[in-house]
Amino acid sequence: MGDYSKALEFYEKAHKISEKALPSNHPHFASSYNNIGQVYNNMGNYSKALEFYEKAHQIFEKDLPPNHPNLAICYNNIGQVYNYMGDYSKALEFYEKAHKILEKALPPNHPSLATSYNNIASVYDGMGDYSKALEFYEKSHKIKEKALSPNHPSLATSYNNIGLVYNNIGDCSKALEFYEKAHQILEKALPPNHPSLATSYNNIGIAYKNMGDYSKALEFYKKSHQIREKALLPNHPDMAQSYNNIGLVYKNMGDYSKALEFYEKALKIREEVLSPNHPDLATSYDNIGMAYSDKEDYSKALSFLEKALVIRQKSLPSTHPLIKVTKDNIDHVKKKM
Repeated sequence: MGDYSKALEFYEKAHKISEKALPSNHPHFASSYNNIGQVYNNMGNYSKALEFYEKAHQIFEKDLPPNHPNLAICYNNIGQVYNYMGDYSKALEFYEKAHKILEKALPPNHPSLATSYNNIASVYDGMGDYSKALEFYEKSHKIKEKALSPNHPSLATSYNNIGLVYNNIGDCSKALEFYEKAHQILEKALPPNHPSLATSYNNIGIAYKNMGDYSKALEFYKKSHQIREKALLPNHPDMAQSYNNIGLVYKNMGDYSKALEFYEKALKIREEVLSPNHPDLATSYDNIGMAYSDKEDYSKALSFLEKALVIRQKSLPSTHPLIKVTKDNIDHVKKKM
């Protein structure tokens, strides 16, 4: 947490010095804006990150030929922010612009192409197109296997992402297998409080939850949460994910009041930092709605589920499985009323 604010302070000092010495459209400023954008991105402040990435892009667009690799970096950065903001069509548009440049500029097994395939896959995953997501994650993984040492952290990212898709299609044991491969690499490569380890613990927790092993799931979610508390700002979106996942376990264990307590902590952060139509907000509303349903407060349940449905219909493709989940939940509650 302190590291991000310190980094921001230094980048902004450097930027002010450059402003006095260089013209406003100097390429150095684009790098400076990118760096500041990256820090905001890491802090979970996506609107601020987008603002700085777009400033960088404006300079590079004027200064560089249209197929320059630095433009691809810009497109990737902008795509990543849209992806985090849940605007998947915009994210895909920018990731594909980046990919076209990289395909022309780089040899077919270059690690940057692997990153590009990975980015595109993550959007398909968010859109619920899991077969397409798996196809692109595997393209990414093949390049990484050839280009990197077997314990490289970037391979762990691949294993995690492939695990995520298997989890989404309901193959929990396959998901766990990939999550554990990722975790073995990260444990060797990273310090014990690194945010990527928190993500890894979180993923293993998800697999155990989906397999019905709730005590194991809670154990891993809490490990993840402890790291995030130390490493991230209290309103970082990953903190909301932690609260949400812990809430899910309590729900599955039948402790609906405890579940609601954690869901509401997650919602508070998401309402604060995410755009009003972000898919993660819909997840929060859906979870809270079902917790009220479990507590037999059906009018409250319906109110939250309807909020979830409105967002999901606006932000997700019409065929996304989560839209059906929410509609089924609404039907279930209406029958109980």
